[in-house]
Amino acid sequence: MTEAATTAHALPLDIAEVAPERDLMSKFDGLIAEREALVRSGVRNPFTIVMDEVKSPTQAVIRGKDTILLGTYNYMGMTFDPDVIQAGKDALDKFGSGTNGSRMLNGTFHDHIDVEQALRDFYDMTGAIVFSTGYMANLGIISTLAGKGEYVILDADSHASIYDGCKQGNAEIVRFRHNDVTDLDKRLGRLPKEAGKLVVLEGVYSMLGDIAPLKEMVAVAKKHGCMVLVDEAHSMGFFGPNGRGVYEEMGLTDQVDFVVGTFSKSVGTVGGFVVSNHPKFEMVRFACRPYIFTASLPPSVVATAATSIRKLMTAHDKRAQLWKNARAMHAGLKAMGFKLGTETSDSAIIAIILTDQEQAIAIWQSLLEGGLYVNMARPPATPAGTFLLRCSLCAEHTDAQVATILTMFEAAGRAVGVID
Repeated sequence: MTEAATTAHALPLDIAEVAPERDLMSKFDGLIAEREALVRSGVRNPFTIVMDEVKSPTQAVIRGKDTILLGTYNYMGMTFDPDVIQAGKDALDKFGSGTNGSRMLNGTFHDHIDVEQALRDFYDMTGAIVFSTGYMANLGIISTLAGKGEYVILDADSHASIYDGCKQGNAEIVRFRHNDVTDLDKRLGRLPKEAGKLVVLEGVYSMLGDIAPLKEMVAVAKKHGCMVLVDEAHSMGFFGPNGRGVYEEMGLTDQVDFVVGTFSKSVGTVGGFVVSNHPKFEMVRFACRPYIFTASLPPSVVATAATSIRKLMTAHDKRAQLWKNARAMHAGLKAMGFKLGTETSDSAIIAIILTDQEQAIAIWQSLLEGGLYVNMARPPATPAGTFLLRCSLCAEHTDAQVATILTMFEAAGRAVGVID
């Protein structure tokens, strides 16, 4: 008999018989009740949308209806680029559908080496490491760089993958108020001068589309002897002269130590990466658990990424069209009276702030039924008490589509009572 069994039988019989079994799934009862209430109210589930067919970066069929896409991160519209698609088909024919192993074993193919070289060329950096997703890139690099006795300092509104990267490691975690340079300076000033410190920032914050005051923040970080990591997931491709991100736009190419990005947005496929000029950077591969202990991306995926990244290096017309679309959309919504997440058109993300979940769902459903898909976001993805519709512009949206989108928002906003 095991020790556990002996202990159980040592309990008084009545206690052993009545002790309830803990149901680990009971913590989801609140979510179940919320979903059931939505169904009873006649609202279609806004958190699970099935694409029946995708016709282009800006058009799909959802629930049998032709729909304009305004809720993807396909900023540069690369998913249907003929060269990108052909690269994936060629790799699929040559290498098959998957790698069946990690990069440290049998999972490194020709195209993994090629995409990392494409990243080095794109960012003009000496080191590049590709992960299976952008989430895994943050999880891996943050937990590997900062260890016991060291510090990670992050913006309070940081992405979940940044928070989880902090939890995965053993470093002390310090948060500062969102985009608050003074608070960052104050908190860094309280930390031991001799300790290793990593300041983690984002170029564009994904919920409201606001950009970080990187120039001031990086200056403060360097004053306190910190290394700096910037997540440029929502700016790669169209910020800066070469599309490298907000840090390039602000002239910080020689001051940022690590740049994290993803293939699932402007690149148009899936995967994540970190690039750096640090001479020891490539050693991260041999210590990073999320890199070592997971299967590598299929060759067809990294082949599409490499082709897309190289095309983004000269995608000047696409960048211009994306900014034109974003500015027209922001100006149009603001003129109608919608409350927006930013006063000016700072990025390709435009957030429409609403009063509560009921109002957010009502306008979201009205738009979807009219043939427009946007994202609805709520806590915990957004700050407490914040409900919004998040629009993501694409370089492939035509002027006519932008005009149609604005007309649809005006009709839905008036019908729901969001605008007069």
